[in-house]
Amino acid sequence: MKIHSESAQKISLWKKIKRKIFFLLRLNHHPVVKVYHGYGNEKKIVVMGHVLKLSPFPRKTYRPNWLVNLFSMLRMFMVIPYSRAKISIEWQEMTYYATAEEDGFFKFEFFPEIPVVKGWQKIEVTLEEEKYRHRRIKGVSEIYVPYPSQHGFISDIDDTFLISYSARFRRKLYVLFTKNAHSRKPFKGVVKHYQLLARHNRVAENQNPFFYVSGSEWNLYSLITEFAQVNSMPKGIFLLSKIKGLQQFWKTGSTNLMTKFARIVRIIEDFPHLQFVLLGDDTQIDVSIYLSVVKHFPGKIFAVYIRQVGKRKKQQALDHLKEMENLSVPCCYFRHSAEAIIHSEKIGLADQKSKTNKR
Repeated sequence: MKIHSESAQKISLWKKIKRKIFFLLRLNHHPVVKVYHGYGNEKKIVVMGHVLKLSPFPRKTYRPNWLVNLFSMLRMFMVIPYSRAKISIEWQEMTYYATAEEDGFFKFEFFPEIPVVKGWQKIEVTLEEEKYRHRRIKGVSEIYVPYPSQHGFISDIDDTFLISYSARFRRKLYVLFTKNAHSRKPFKGVVKHYQLLARHNRVAENQNPFFYVSGSEWNLYSLITEFAQVNSMPKGIFLLSKIKGLQQFWKTGSTNLMTKFARIVRIIEDFPHLQFVLLGDDTQIDVSIYLSVVKHFPGKIFAVYIRQVGKRKKQQALDHLKEMENLSVPCCYFRHSAEAIIHSEKIGLADQKSKTNKR
């Protein structure tokens, strides 16, 4: 009995130490269901998220302190997935059941039997594991079903609208470590350009749909969405890359060409009635991916925008854009967003004089 008592005391002491460590690191050691913005059409709804056993508590304050920002960034990668977790999805009074993948990620597609409501709609995902049912662990987010529209927009994130220095490894890490969602900056004029695109010929929340596709990991979802909200970027759907642990942090942002291409293909296939506009930059592989997309979907790509990040235009980008233009796709290789706005007005994607853009 004494040995058993000592063993129990050691376990209890270790649990207290673990709780103290988690408290100091601001880590939640209870299961969490994170639900991201999803999307749908008249026939299909797509829900995405993660179930995690260990995850950082949401950041509530943003201070210009590099040490705080460094710690906050590292915390985003202190995660432990809940493998094969059972979940339920509630949407418009209907319930669906699914299972997360090995890394805790879930992407569930379902086909509603009732008419789909357009616009942003609430969705709830609940953890259905037996040991946690009494606690009702759930996550809440929104699904966007676009109104009838002519154009959809697919944009990269890093160095397309968010200054990231993707091609300069040390500078990229410096920005990641020392800045936060409130102190990082967009390129001058990019918010105006994106808002013009989103609001063109639309009213209220009936904006043209925006999809943000990036090589950044799902770990950075809260940082990116907070940045987008603070800077008044068009509300949209974010499609990011596989979640990473702390030991893989140094590989953050490394993009697999085929993975990003596949995500873009799925979006375009889900909205056959839309023509798409692709926006990216010349620092990594956007131009190569977009050329492949243009060839894969003849007549579906309305225009391509590529930001020139460095001092000189890149020959490979020029060659790929010329090839796209030969396929009757208008292209704009610009250094300043003002150039992109002028181009958008010329081809009928934006109108600065429109009343819908004077709000």
